[in-house]
Amino acid sequence: MTKGNGSLDLGFVEDDRFKPLAAKLRPKTLAEYEGQEHILAKGMPLPLAIEQGKVHSIIFWGPPGTGKTTIAEIIANHANADIERVSAVTSGIKDIRQAIENAKDRAIHHQRRTVLFVDEVHRFNKSQQDAFLPHIEDGTIIFIGATTENPAFELNQAILSRARVYTLKKLSESNLNNVLTRAIAYQVNISQLDIIIDDETKKQLIALANGDARRLLNLFENCLEIASVVNNQQILNKEQLIQVAGNKIALYDKGGDAFYDLISAFHKSVRGSDPDAALYWYARILTGGGDALYVARRLLAIASEDIGNADPRAMQLAINAWDTFQRVGPGEGERAIAQAAVYMALAPKSNAVYKAFSQAKVLAKETSDLDVPLHLKNSTSAITKELGHGSEYRYAHDEVGGFAAGENYFPKEIAHTSLYQPTDRGLEKQLREKLNYLNQLDQQSDQQRYD
Repeated sequence: MTKGNGSLDLGFVEDDRFKPLAAKLRPKTLAEYEGQEHILAKGMPLPLAIEQGKVHSIIFWGPPGTGKTTIAEIIANHANADIERVSAVTSGIKDIRQAIENAKDRAIHHQRRTVLFVDEVHRFNKSQQDAFLPHIEDGTIIFIGATTENPAFELNQAILSRARVYTLKKLSESNLNNVLTRAIAYQVNISQLDIIIDDETKKQLIALANGDARRLLNLFENCLEIASVVNNQQILNKEQLIQVAGNKIALYDKGGDAFYDLISAFHKSVRGSDPDAALYWYARILTGGGDALYVARRLLAIASEDIGNADPRAMQLAINAWDTFQRVGPGEGERAIAQAAVYMALAPKSNAVYKAFSQAKVLAKETSDLDVPLHLKNSTSAITKELGHGSEYRYAHDEVGGFAAGENYFPKEIAHTSLYQPTDRGLEKQLREKLNYLNQLDQQSDQQRYD
């Protein structure tokens, strides 16, 4: 159970009581900021520059709710600068010019710098982006752009050459838990009501936020609005979460079991060569608020576990789909993952490598005391050479057909062990024929040795 402490004094002011909770709780300092440890950990270049007020033009690239706007405001505070905000969704050249004029006036008459924060900067066209360049170069503004799309594809090279790109990641469950704890404390302090939220509801709330702090706080606030008060306690539960989150709660029912059931159905549909069912379960996962990259990771597992050498291209296609998602974002990336899912559903299947590797690990554990044969050991000195390391080793490239027929590469006690048994499906049919041919050469060599 999580229970707020009504006596906690967080020092919040109440003149922002009509703002959304996410705005009220926006961190003002790096110490309050949650997440992005990979760029904001103590001693790293960006926090050092921020703390010293020596900031440069920056592009923040990351998913919604990861703190792009917040970092920009923290930078402005530390740089003793005013902040001008421009949104590419609602603004045009006129708004850009006005923000630049404000920055010039501030520099001339007040000797203060200006941080120009441009949200969704990728939505500006090339000419609009060009309007920032001279003012970045002459120091009129400290330019900070925020984008959810890959800057390499969406922003002018001229902008990119003058700004440092930092990639922001979805917040971890631990990060979101800290944000929620702070929100509960704030709300308790404001309402003077204890807030009770059971662990299961808390877990589902964090899961539904999917790495987005703003979404987490919005869901929490929406639940508060419909939660009843009993004995000076405001109780949040799963039923309220279902009301505010709709059908997306289904993905996280049963403590996460339903999510794994959906993934299981997706995996089995691909393995079973049903592209329609694979697309359906993939869409169900997305509809429920699931992460497309989780499905991409599962496709990589399917490529090696269920397809293997029957079609080695499957693994590369899975990697390409993952890469596409990261490069262009969810809109196009989700479709790339769907393409990979259909391809893998229709690809020839083989778990021969999966089974062979599993057997190899068991065999290795059981025979870990067996020594490497002398002819396979590395001869690194006169002493090891005298001991026979590498002696009688047959260099395959010097053999007929590049194959040393009859050579044993196992410890003597388990010589010529057979683990990999290719199927007759897809490319493995050719690999099977090749392996059978090599085995025949080995047998002929052994026969000649004993004749």
